[in-house]
Amino acid sequence: MQSREQALEMERRVVQKVSRRLVPFLIICYFVAYLDRVNVGFAGLTMNKDLGFTATVFGWGAGIFFLGYFIFEVPSNLALERFGARIWISRIMVTWGLLSACMAFIWSETSFLVLRFLLGVAEAGFFPGIILFLTYWFPSAYRARIVGYFMVAIPVSVVIGSPLSGLILGLDGWLGLRGWQWLFIFEGVPSVLLSVAVLLYLTDGPQEAEWLHPQERSWLAARLDAERRNRQSVHDYTLWQALTNARVLLLGLVYFGVVAANYGMSFWLPQIVKGFGLTNLETGFVTAIPYAVGAIAMVVWARRSDHVHERKWHTAIPALLAAVGLALSTTTANPVLEMAALSLAGVGIFAVLPCFWTLPTAVLSGSAAAGGIALINSIGNLAGFAGPYAIGFIKDQTQSFSPGLLFIAVLALMSFILVLLLGHDHALERHPAPEMAE
Repeated sequence: MQSREQALEMERRVVQKVSRRLVPFLIICYFVAYLDRVNVGFAGLTMNKDLGFTATVFGWGAGIFFLGYFIFEVPSNLALERFGARIWISRIMVTWGLLSACMAFIWSETSFLVLRFLLGVAEAGFFPGIILFLTYWFPSAYRARIVGYFMVAIPVSVVIGSPLSGLILGLDGWLGLRGWQWLFIFEGVPSVLLSVAVLLYLTDGPQEAEWLHPQERSWLAARLDAERRNRQSVHDYTLWQALTNARVLLLGLVYFGVVAANYGMSFWLPQIVKGFGLTNLETGFVTAIPYAVGAIAMVVWARRSDHVHERKWHTAIPALLAAVGLALSTTTANPVLEMAALSLAGVGIFAVLPCFWTLPTAVLSGSAAAGGIALINSIGNLAGFAGPYAIGFIKDQTQSFSPGLLFIAVLALMSFILVLLLGHDHALERHPAPEMAE
């Protein structure tokens, strides 16, 4: 017989071993992915003038990525479930890395829009695929903190990538290329290299994990299977039922509001900060501030959510903070106060993300999880088109960023209200007591 203390020790050991093996590597992959997705914001500091792009054209190009992403998101995630995470994530990374580097050679509005759309097609399925992949490895009690560790790559990519991007822009004229061209090349190549590492390093599931002891593999597989059966005893959705379920669709709308706030700020913040009269390098460092505080908030808030076993308010409160911070940023012309308000928005935007993803993963399993998670992410990421485009269009009409920031603040407020209305059934995350016998 195995004592409760021994069972708990097994749980602690296995989760720590899996975390050390997978999470740092996935953070690196997502760091590169997100950098390739939003580096266009820094490229726009000089690219727009070189190619004659208006704010509307730039917003359209920044956002059209998400139309391609939306169309291919669900098929890509279903392919990941069929072919395995290792092969499919590697395929995603090599194609988006090559396309990101090709962005260096755009010459017109049309080439800009086409390549940004194709980049979205190439990257479709990466993020929801990783969220699905994490459900193959981590029990629900650890899910917020693990997703938080993984998604901390978003703010960290900006904290590191903003000064780096500003520095690369300084290579203007080297070997006959403009600084924004070097930006796309230097930040696209790592994705191609990492695609090879994914093939060699990732493991599709616990059953193939030779780096776990056989007893550890058995414990993890049994625990995850017990949680899956518990979810299915409450909601046993087919793929089609998940794709048409009202709760899944409304969760997509919640994510839409959060993503609008995230990308609306990500794509335009460098140009907002540049308006303070700073150099490109100084703009990089100042732009990083909301993301630095957001990274800390993301990890701390996700751990707290797991610790107190609460999801609804841990998702709703940060969404409200994001709305308040964005709205406050429009009420002052003082750069210090504006950055303080945008930093508050950063805390809300990034703290909400890992807690949000505990809501659908507590409901969905199997093909329903693959399709449902991808659908929620694809609906949400349509805001990656709507948010930047709306800010660009409004900026051209009003010559101010403030009305556009208010628009995405309203969308974040919508997310706050919807989360409270939807609630969360904690029975969906109930797990069996530690196994007492061998």
